[in-house]
Amino acid sequence: MLVHTALGRAEQVARHWHAAGCPVVIHCDKSTPKKAYEAFRAALADLPDIQFSQRHRCEWGTWGIVAATQEASELMLAQFPQVRHVYLASGSCLPLRPVQELIDYLAERPRTDFIESATTADVPWTVGGLDEERFTLRFPFSWKRQRHLFDRYVAIQRAVGFKRKIPHNILPHMGSQWWCLTRQTLSAILQDPERPTHDRYFRRVWIPDESYFQTLARLYSTNIESRSLTLSKFDFQGKPHIFYDDHLQLLRRSDCFVARKIWAHADRLYEVFLTGPDAAMNRTEPNPGKIDRIFAKAVERRTRGRPGLFMQSRFPNKGWENGMTGGQYSVFQGFAELFEDFEPWLAKATGARVHGHLFAPGRVEYAGDQPVVNGALSNSPVARDYNRNAFLTSLIWNTRGERQCFQLGPADIPCPGKTPRDEPDTNLSWMIARDPNAQISVISGAWAVPLFKSNRNFADIRAEAAQLQKIESEHLDVLRSPYSKARIRIWTMADFIESPMESLQSIIDEIGNRGLRRLAEAPRMTDLTGFGQFLQNLKNQGMHPYLMGDFPVVGEPVGSDNGKPRKPYLVQ
Repeated sequence: MLVHTALGRAEQVARHWHAAGCPVVIHCDKSTPKKAYEAFRAALADLPDIQFSQRHRCEWGTWGIVAATQEASELMLAQFPQVRHVYLASGSCLPLRPVQELIDYLAERPRTDFIESATTADVPWTVGGLDEERFTLRFPFSWKRQRHLFDRYVAIQRAVGFKRKIPHNILPHMGSQWWCLTRQTLSAILQDPERPTHDRYFRRVWIPDESYFQTLARLYSTNIESRSLTLSKFDFQGKPHIFYDDHLQLLRRSDCFVARKIWAHADRLYEVFLTGPDAAMNRTEPNPGKIDRIFAKAVERRTRGRPGLFMQSRFPNKGWENGMTGGQYSVFQGFAELFEDFEPWLAKATGARVHGHLFAPGRVEYAGDQPVVNGALSNSPVARDYNRNAFLTSLIWNTRGERQCFQLGPADIPCPGKTPRDEPDTNLSWMIARDPNAQISVISGAWAVPLFKSNRNFADIRAEAAQLQKIESEHLDVLRSPYSKARIRIWTMADFIESPMESLQSIIDEIGNRGLRRLAEAPRMTDLTGFGQFLQNLKNQGMHPYLMGDFPVVGEPVGSDNGKPRKPYLVQ
């Protein structure tokens, strides 16, 4: 047993092993205060088959852990000749099944070594950017205490192309530190004439406790099972999972003999598992794969989170989000300008919540003119503009289960940006364009309709039209970029009013109409009589309105009523 802290728990576990007839050799970290160590040793003095080995300072990633394991192993082999298998455990390890089951299991496999052992090319779990380099570079500095020197020394060795020579008779392997080796294999490693060479080489390997025995066991073992009998799980950063009282049923399901790392204050776990044979499980093969799915989900939840929900571990890092929003929504650009009653018509046709211009400069135009909606989101433009992307993300998350629709216009998106990397927190174009949950429908140039109907000086209208067209043009470039992942439809205004029913039907079908029948009527289109002449007047003033499509200067544009009945549509 390698013991560092929680000596009281280590005493409990050592007595548990001893009660089952297993001799125990304990190594206590030299960093542990002498007073605590002496009290720990005195507490176990009444048990003759518990020995203490010479102490070494054990720091993570350094040779001290290997030296401590060697020291304890040599004492075990010398003092207890009846031992057939040596099981390496830590002070935070907890037997999950009666020890006699482990004894019987190993007795049935007297020549088998249980040690996880794989080459660096075959393992995906290394964390920190050092795979083969941990065996070819030198690591004289502590990664935890001397991080700057550690990193600088690695960088210097890479720069000069330094590579250590690996001893000719070994091929480096890696694996879990927690193994169970036969006497023959372990004694062969410790008594090897080449041991000084091996020790000298591994002394400067990074994290040698995960490679020393894993490599040398390959030289002498006649039957290796490359797995550990100790259940140990690691997170995406390479840190071990800690088991608490609420993991009781999870540990039972694993059928493993031993688990680490157990929280020192998990009283329920120690009470349940450090009992007699009455708590025995079925005699089954250890199968940690039963709970691997749960750990995989835990890692995914921690690293990716739920779609549309920013977590402390991810925010504010861009690109770490698992989906930009929590549900599907629809964005309409130009529809409210072209149709007089578009919002109530869309709400009736789809059953969705249809807002006005959520990003209007003056206020947030919620459906029904509500001042506050789900999640205490107010209609304050100041609060919204503090972080527009977060506002939209929050709105979609807070209204999960109900589809949101809102209007958008060039006056709402003053800074489209050139690439996704230019995206500030106030940018909306790249946000919705890159969101797979977004359905974006655009009638380009429809922003000119309110200007056409306004009673303003034409010089002011021309200046505003030029500005809005520039913004919408950049916005359309964003929507058409290869980075876009939203479902996007773009019509020019002239093309759309040629056949509005077909276009509206395709939009409604994608949203998911509540009824099975097709649309019987379209919302009422605004009167566009004279709109072509209005566009010509803009051209005459030196502004070229090209986003609307081709409108005739003389005559009635398609879609204008002019007192005539509308063209009938076939209803299926």
